[in-house]
Amino acid sequence: MQNVKEENIQLDIAQLLKVGSLSLILILVLAFALYTDDLGSPIFWLVGLAFGITVQRSRFCFTSAFRDLFLLGQTRMIKGVLIGLAICTLGFAMVMSTVSPNPGFGLPPADANILPVGLSTLVAGTLFGVGMVLAGGCVSGSLSRMGEGYVASWIAIAGVMTGLFVLNNTWNWWWDNVISYEPSIWLPSEISYTWSVIVTLTILSLILYITVLWERRKTMGFVMPEIKRKPDPLPSSAVDEVISYLKFPFRREWSPIAGGIVLGLLNLLLFIRFHPLGVVGEISRWSTVITTGLGFPELELTGMEGLGACAQVLTDGTWITHGLFLNVGIVLGAAASSVFSGEFKIRVPRSPVRYIQSLVGGGIMGYGAGLGLGCTLGAFFSAVPSLALNGWVYAIGLTIGAFIGVKIIKRLP
Repeated sequence: MQNVKEENIQLDIAQLLKVGSLSLILILVLAFALYTDDLGSPIFWLVGLAFGITVQRSRFCFTSAFRDLFLLGQTRMIKGVLIGLAICTLGFAMVMSTVSPNPGFGLPPADANILPVGLSTLVAGTLFGVGMVLAGGCVSGSLSRMGEGYVASWIAIAGVMTGLFVLNNTWNWWWDNVISYEPSIWLPSEISYTWSVIVTLTILSLILYITVLWERRKTMGFVMPEIKRKPDPLPSSAVDEVISYLKFPFRREWSPIAGGIVLGLLNLLLFIRFHPLGVVGEISRWSTVITTGLGFPELELTGMEGLGACAQVLTDGTWITHGLFLNVGIVLGAAASSVFSGEFKIRVPRSPVRYIQSLVGGGIMGYGAGLGLGCTLGAFFSAVPSLALNGWVYAIGLTIGAFIGVKIIKRLP
């Protein structure tokens, strides 16, 4: 009996340390925001934490949404993506109509992810689609899995930074020969807000219908049964009971649809005050800071400054940016969620081939993300709701790339 009591006390202390550590991090960030008079930092920090927690609990994954269509014939994940896009589309339209009430004048909101669309967009999406399937996760998904202990995801992000470095060295060619000739097409300036929303929601509905038919044909109507779990044990002490309330969101896995709803709302929340979700611009900045520190020359990227979205923005040497808080928040949010749910574990690839696959996939993904000025988050999940044509073309590229990527991984040992 004495041993049981001592074990319970040790567990209570461990749980309190987890809560205390997370609380301390939040307090430090809020204190920094108050000290610098920058209230944007804690907002990006909290959104990043919420993003990481949501992705970890719901297993929400853009890579899975595209890859599993061809690999497994399943649409469970893409349904969550479509729901999230629908929420963002309605919310973004309301925000944009307030900022730019007369879209016919052709002046879209500066913070929306409206980019040049054409060959570069399709190539970027295709490259990103291939890379994310090889790497086993997109950029935001890899950040989340870094927090869960996946060593391969750390390598994938290193590959992404390498790919962004290569892209930056070829960007001026792309700009001079391709991107500078491509138009930026914002649907409301062509057909009004109302019709843009109707068209977007109709396309999303058609995609949902087609993917459901695809799943039924591929799986012959088979549906994965729900796994029944044992009820949680009753708390053994007052502290344990308080901890159980804090751990409530982490007891059960969320559905991808719930994940899509939360991510859609987070994207809308950030757009109302700042700009849509995106992680690539900050990682591109990391890549540039590191490579210039290693002696490589700093490059002048023609035309990128006025493009917005996830374009790289240098900050005169400072590392403290909103993007840093968002990206690190995603990592730590996923880490905290996996710890609270008892799922955290350092996961080392069994095969050395997996290291190469993650690095190469990350490199291809990074090049595509740099060329398309965003990943599945910035160039797709934030671009389609911006009612921009580039989001749809990027999505077509992602689909083509995911198909090619699945063909490749099926041949790998």
